[in-house]
Amino acid sequence: MLHSDRGGQYCAYDYRALLRRHRIVPSYSRRGNCCDNAAMESFFRSLKAERVCLTRYATYQEAKTDLFDYIRFYNHRRHHSTLCYLSPMEFERRNASSSS
Repeated sequence: MLHSDRGGQYCAYDYRALLRRHRIVPSYSRRGNCCDNAAMESFFRSLKAERVCLTRYATYQEAKTDLFDYIRFYNHRRHHSTLCYLSPMEFERRNASSSS
């Protein structure tokens, strides 16, 4: 899945054909709703600021491994103000146990 805004370049026929050819599903925010994907935008901002822009990768595999490590850290350990300063996993765990 690939998320983008609703800009004309992302709605163009050739672009959408390229996505289909590579079996990538496009994801767009609803028209006029810039907050639809705020959580993912926040994640990508953190990923870039905390990892990608600080690291030079020698190989694709090195980048892939490092990004997966960051995602694991982000989900299991990184605290988020919007989640009462819990990690996403801890937030989900607490909500699952409180709704049971």
